[in-house]
Amino acid sequence: MASAVSSNTPPPAQRVGYRQLLRTPGAWTFLLPGFAARQPFAMLTIGIVLLLRHTTGSYGLAGAVAAVTGVSMALFAPQSGKLADRHGQSAVLVPGVLLHAAAAALLTALALAHAPLWALIAAAVPTGASVPQVGPMVRARWAAALGDGAPLGDGAPGGSGPRSGRHPLLATAAAFESVTDELTFVIGPVLATGLSTGVHPAAGLIAEAALTLVGGLLFAAQRRTAPPLSVARADTRERPASALSVPGVRVLAVAFLGVGSVFGGMQVALTAFAQEHGQPALNGVLYGVFAAGNMLAGVACGAIAWRTSPRRRLLTSYAALTLICGVLWAVSAPLPLGGLGLLAGLCIAPALITGYTLVEALVPATSRTEAFTWLTGSVALGQAAAVTAAGQMADGFGASAAFTVPFVGTALALLTVVSLRARIAPRGVSTVIGHEQPTAETHSASLRTADTP
Repeated sequence: MASAVSSNTPPPAQRVGYRQLLRTPGAWTFLLPGFAARQPFAMLTIGIVLLLRHTTGSYGLAGAVAAVTGVSMALFAPQSGKLADRHGQSAVLVPGVLLHAAAAALLTALALAHAPLWALIAAAVPTGASVPQVGPMVRARWAAALGDGAPLGDGAPGGSGPRSGRHPLLATAAAFESVTDELTFVIGPVLATGLSTGVHPAAGLIAEAALTLVGGLLFAAQRRTAPPLSVARADTRERPASALSVPGVRVLAVAFLGVGSVFGGMQVALTAFAQEHGQPALNGVLYGVFAAGNMLAGVACGAIAWRTSPRRRLLTSYAALTLICGVLWAVSAPLPLGGLGLLAGLCIAPALITGYTLVEALVPATSRTEAFTWLTGSVALGQAAAVTAAGQMADGFGASAAFTVPFVGTALALLTVVSLRARIAPRGVSTVIGHEQPTAETHSASLRTADTP
């Protein structure tokens, strides 16, 4: 083993798979409660849209209130991540989930009481701002559990890049987390839709708040697997710059805005499509098929030993996603729409996984949770804008027009990412946020491995 480490020989293939990852000590103690606690991201928007569509009769108004929660989450999520890096996850998570449950309950009560729009928006602000950032926290726990100290390559199966301190299972963990995210988008919208249409219009939003509270508190109680404060507060003499100061993180944030536009636009457009066809429950099925494509692609991404670079995979999957979104508006039957939704989902997972993988190579550990929350917040912001735009399009022109929103969002993001693609080429942490400058040896290594995972 020592000789393999010293020579950077890739470990056996079975040692970088999901089975080996899930054998990481303590992993299940944060994975199970974390799965429940991250449901809000998948249930909140659709729960609000379905409730307010019932109480107001307007997709536009429902989308506007849902958008406020998304904007609030996008603005506050990075601050939550920064505080978690500095003070620990539990210190941020416990008050956050309590506030979220109370705010969601208030929003539900106001909606059922047919409160004015300003009151709904006022309640939507704390509801979105307090959404727990469990996904980024779980990713930070994986990094802490696996460690960055073993010189086993660049974190991808078969890779050996300039970041010699990265554990190869980190790439598998990134894929696993994407699969988990997509599984929540399979379960969450279907659960929220089923509860809202089959039990009570407010049931989806109430279930979201309950899962947040219970799962969040259980996750916060797992202190043993949390990133140690000695890491979160590293070098307190000089406060690290924001992760957003890294150009590559800003480019990835734009890419994730486009992904958010797909999530938000699809939720409203599919809801309107199902209503137009007189089958409200069809919305959950169609969105579940879309999310299932994400999950299946995520599983495949973690199992494949890629020969192409993460940047190339990001550009390829994003271009395919944009192309598929460009034809959604022309579909008028459920079956072909489900097929296109499945294809769109198959493209989203590679984009998300490679985005998170690139962040690992762009920011240091002291800013990792914050960087993850910037990307999560970008998805929320894109989702919020798309929900608003798609709601207006659905009200004015029908479901087909609402499907143009994901295409516009992904097309604009693709143009930005393609034009600035040089900024997301991993150069190693040494090139960002005040770390030591790269040596000629590491620069040569990065050139030699430009097309490895």
